[in-house]
Amino acid sequence: MSNIPADLKYTKDHEWIRDNGDGTGTVGITDYAQQSLGDITYVELPSPGSAYQAGDTFGVVESVKAASDLFMPMDAEVLEVNAALDEAPEAVNQDPYGEGWILKVKLPESGSNADLLDAGQYGELV
Repeated sequence: MSNIPADLKYTKDHEWIRDNGDGTGTVGITDYAQQSLGDITYVELPSPGSAYQAGDTFGVVESVKAASDLFMPMDAEVLEVNAALDEAPEAVNQDPYGEGWILKVKLPESGSNADLLDAGQYGELV
């Protein structure tokens, strides 16, 4: 059974977003996603300052099994990327909700979370 923290919101594409409480959010992939991918060997990261709409592809995660697009959970601007993943992409496997985070984003002021799932809904999906 996958680890599904209750304080996060999820996409149907297996990304998560955490509201940091200061107008920013942290984005990563779920425990289920990293287990499905297997050993992650590379994470393609966007440039800070890039803006995306909900559902846009913002990067790629490559593993020994496959490459998988990463999708932005909501309209957001990239503030920071986890540069440590360049040297240690396996952090996504080891700690997908902690050290394996992928992006920090500026949340929209009037952001809609209508398409995001809570932990219970995501648990039903997987």
